[in-house]
Amino acid sequence: MGLTIWSYNIRWRNRSPNGRKSGWRNALDVLDHCRDLGAGCLQIGVQGWQKDFVRQVRDKRENLGIAIEGQIGLPRNKQDLGRFEAELLGAREAGATVLRTVCLNGRRYEKFGDKESWERFRKESLAALQRAEPIAARHKMKLAVENHKDWRADEQIFILKRLDSEWIGANLDFGNNFALLERAHAVAEALAPYLMTTHVKDMAMAEYADGFLLSEVPLGKGVVDLSRMMKICQKANPAIWFNLEMITRDPLRVPILKDSYWVTMGKLPAADLADALKLAKEGKADALPKTRGRTDAGKLKFEEDNVRESFDYARKSLGFS
Repeated sequence: MGLTIWSYNIRWRNRSPNGRKSGWRNALDVLDHCRDLGAGCLQIGVQGWQKDFVRQVRDKRENLGIAIEGQIGLPRNKQDLGRFEAELLGAREAGATVLRTVCLNGRRYEKFGDKESWERFRKESLAALQRAEPIAARHKMKLAVENHKDWRADEQIFILKRLDSEWIGANLDFGNNFALLERAHAVAEALAPYLMTTHVKDMAMAEYADGFLLSEVPLGKGVVDLSRMMKICQKANPAIWFNLEMITRDPLRVPILKDSYWVTMGKLPAADLADALKLAKEGKADALPKTRGRTDAGKLKFEEDNVRESFDYARKSLGFS
């Protein structure tokens, strides 16, 4: 099993150049932690990596026997192409063959207040990927677009078909599309032809006044059929990495009973809404993980415990070494 850096959202955001105890300095420290954790791959941002640092990352990961995948921002205009290509080349030199990217930093039901801004985002996302594709193809690097609470499966497939490139595919997040009223296995089956890498997570839900609460939980404690998901992924891409993304945070509010949620969603099958409401009704809000009220040290320990519990479950119940 691999690891995405956002499993350590709290600790990574506390990183500092002097490497104080509560944080990390950079990717080199995270690779050391991967060795201790037993992770076989690290997916991490490659922004700002200089040539000397790239060599250090390559040497360390080769010595530790750990694979690497990058995380990169799309080129939003022509002036951004140089930055994108430089980061891509740095990741390739460090040993990556896959780069995860996103079209939206946020959640569509929070980000867009009208259909016009949503449609503009759709067009700009396609244009950004069209700018990126020739660079990815020229350097033979796979660019994996995450379902980042922006695209329902059919919307993401529409974009991937328009691009029609072996170098642009999907970073399947096991849990994000619950927020868009889609079950994990349905998203996996739809995106199977395009799978390049994954974010493995389990999810739990509970009701609240305007809809449902949604939380990542340690593997095996949620509603995701993890074995089924992994079989779909392995059949589609036997070389795929399963990168844990156990984000420790307060539950997300998904306001499906508010009009604002539906501005960009259009008409969806009633069965999708009913399924989400049923899962939420079966959950318990008190059982969802929370960081609120914990000390800084307590948050760091809670995060570490959740990651290690997930790795233990993967070894004991999912067949990982």
